[in-house]
Amino acid sequence: MDTLGLFMLLILLFFQWTAALAPEEITWTYTGLVGQSEWSEYFPDCGGTSQSPVDVITTQAKYDPSLIPVTPLGYSQHGNQPFTMYNNGHTVVIELPEWMGLGGLPWLFTAVQMHLHWGNDGPSPRGSEHTINGLSADAELHVVHYNSELYPNMSAAMTQKDGLAVLGILIVTGEETNPAFNNILNYLSRIRHADQKAFIPAFDVQSLLPEDLGRYYRYNGSLTTPPCHQSVIWTLFHERVQISVAQLLKLEKLLYSSKAEEPDRMLLQDNYRATQPLNHRVIFTSFSAESGKELSSGEVTAIVIGVMCGCVGLAVIVRFIVKTIRFFKLLQFEAVVVNSSTSSWDVLHNNRPAPMPRTKDSEKEKEKKQDMAMNSTSEAEKKEEPSLSPQSVP
Repeated sequence: MDTLGLFMLLILLFFQWTAALAPEEITWTYTGLVGQSEWSEYFPDCGGTSQSPVDVITTQAKYDPSLIPVTPLGYSQHGNQPFTMYNNGHTVVIELPEWMGLGGLPWLFTAVQMHLHWGNDGPSPRGSEHTINGLSADAELHVVHYNSELYPNMSAAMTQKDGLAVLGILIVTGEETNPAFNNILNYLSRIRHADQKAFIPAFDVQSLLPEDLGRYYRYNGSLTTPPCHQSVIWTLFHERVQISVAQLLKLEKLLYSSKAEEPDRMLLQDNYRATQPLNHRVIFTSFSAESGKELSSGEVTAIVIGVMCGCVGLAVIVRFIVKTIRFFKLLQFEAVVVNSSTSSWDVLHNNRPAPMPRTKDSEKEKEKKQDMAMNSTSEAEKKEEPSLSPQSVP
């Protein structure tokens, strides 16, 4: 065989070897070589019409009253065996025991693993994979299950349309630390580099979930990483879970996407996929805006506080009105008393007897009395005159 023939044979063998690479043997990234824009070239399903994540437009979501709350099975029964946690170069993965499962779906699903997606440099415009009305959260937790009623294992189920069920939990930052997430974050230093694995103490997985498991969005989608199989029944919870900024920074600053032996260390950041077109898919919601019974605990608390404040305000207004009415009634009563007193005085004044008119008879009687008095005086004077002695005359 001449040199040219040998060269052509080597080229042919190279292409055959490249084409024969299994999907898991292809090194893909989020922003570098074989990045998101090139995934579909190596993983055909990544170019499908039912890809995830998506942007949930709440005004376009369709209410489905048949959607019942999802039911975690065995999430709190972690047992005594430790969990396995590892860095796969794309995220941190925690393997879950097979007795954990998920109810509230058409079939029984068995838990496989959970992992996280995040951004960089603390709270930022992006970090979660799913968005709601165009708004992203700071991170997102995915709990992956396979349909154990129809398929024997994860590998068989992941290529089937009804094979997987994933819970999506949006994570935001606040002032308070979330102790549940420390069960993961406190052990990240053990798996800082890709391909590193560690055992961590088992913990209550349900403590990572939101309290309200009855309000969620449901749609058919795909894995958000290659090979992007369109086999996922997605449940994205409406209620967000809160962690502290310090906890988020641990997630963003401790892990590397590079291996320990590689000279160039690359921080594992921005490991989220951009939202994908909905392509006429319908996103269903388990709750409606008019349904009060489906309000979250936080919203119910806010409503109760609002009602209490409203009642207090109403009581103040009612008291003010009552006092005002009493004041005017008092004024009216005083006015009535004054008017009554004036009227009584007028009545008494008017009831006084009129002076008797002087008549001629009364004048004559008066003159008669005066004459009698004068006569009495004259008689008295006459009696005094004879008492004088005759000798007293000279």
